[in-house]
Amino acid sequence: MAAGMKDLSQDGPWSVVFSSFMAQLLAFGSPQSVGVIYPEWLSTFHEGKSTTAWVGSTVLGVGLITSPLCSACVDNFGARPVTIFSGVMVAGGLMLSAFAPNIIFLIFSYGIVVGLGCGLVYAATLTVTCQYFDKRRGLALGIVTTGTSIGGFMYASMQNKLIGHYGLEGCLLIVGALALNMIACAGPMRPLNLPGYYIRQKAALKCADESLYDRELVTEPLVEHQTLVCIIKKHLHPPPEYMHGMRECLREPSFVSLCVSFFLYSLGAIPPVLFMEDVAQSEGLLDHVTPIPLVSITAAATVVGKLALGMLADVHWVNSLQLYAMTVAAMGTALLVVPMWKSYAGLQVISAVIGFFSGNWSITSYVTTRIVGIERLGQAHGLLMCSGGFGIILGPPVVGVK
Repeated sequence: MAAGMKDLSQDGPWSVVFSSFMAQLLAFGSPQSVGVIYPEWLSTFHEGKSTTAWVGSTVLGVGLITSPLCSACVDNFGARPVTIFSGVMVAGGLMLSAFAPNIIFLIFSYGIVVGLGCGLVYAATLTVTCQYFDKRRGLALGIVTTGTSIGGFMYASMQNKLIGHYGLEGCLLIVGALALNMIACAGPMRPLNLPGYYIRQKAALKCADESLYDRELVTEPLVEHQTLVCIIKKHLHPPPEYMHGMRECLREPSFVSLCVSFFLYSLGAIPPVLFMEDVAQSEGLLDHVTPIPLVSITAAATVVGKLALGMLADVHWVNSLQLYAMTVAAMGTALLVVPMWKSYAGLQVISAVIGFFSGNWSITSYVTTRIVGIERLGQAHGLLMCSGGFGIILGPPVVGVK
């Protein structure tokens, strides 16, 4: 627990962890299990597989590409208002998708609206968790980020049953209603410091009051620079601190290397994980077996990996940068041996290995903090996630998925 939080109750930081975990679960549950809805969209809109696949690719990539914008919102308005707004966006996007007339509208409602809402809540929950924790930051981040994996695991079976009982439209409406509970998750996210917007607003109003008291009464109606409105406008111009922080992050060679690494990781690792089941079907490995879905194995292993790697990052003698590099190397090695396996059991083992090491997402914020410091975490996290978003969107065409 952070030493600087003497005014907080003992359970305060952990309530933030739980609420952040639930917010990620509710936001990412449907996008992480979008493969369940994918066949329904194919049969409903009668579009090609590649065109329909853009819905899932967009919802996963948009939230990451817009991370600098999302982080700027968190820095300026705070985690609580951003989480509330993201809950409205995710719920609205899901419900709007229930009435989509075509795949283009679906790319907008499900891909862009829901994806942007997910990006906002992801930035808000990670930032507020890092602010509340110091010594156990790795464990806290590990718990929070398991919300995406557990959400995908739970929503996969839940959406299947909802589609069977209420159809695709009813499923999306119910899942959208569940997402509204993200508003309640914002409750415990009390800011430790006033966000930038409120500081500037308070300073502007104070300066306006002082200026009015110091100035002589003006009766000229056209002397606009001595009105209250213009005084406030003058001081409400946002300072270039955020952009300056981003430039400072990009001057760090270590951080630039981390961004390049994260881009290549997302470019190469995400498509094989998404299409592993298709590999098994094309190789005829599903005959005469009752398989456990590979996506379920990957999601369960990711939960274990996020918690284990998060706890390892907290050990004082473990170098978090080296730990992250080892997980990326291990995942790359696992992907290289995928073509060598000629049995479904072998693919299950590889899926578990890939899922475990993909848990390194839980320590990306931890590693970023080690490189740039907690003060510039918002800007640095946004840039890092943006690089990963481009990797996710460009990954399928690069590996040849049609």
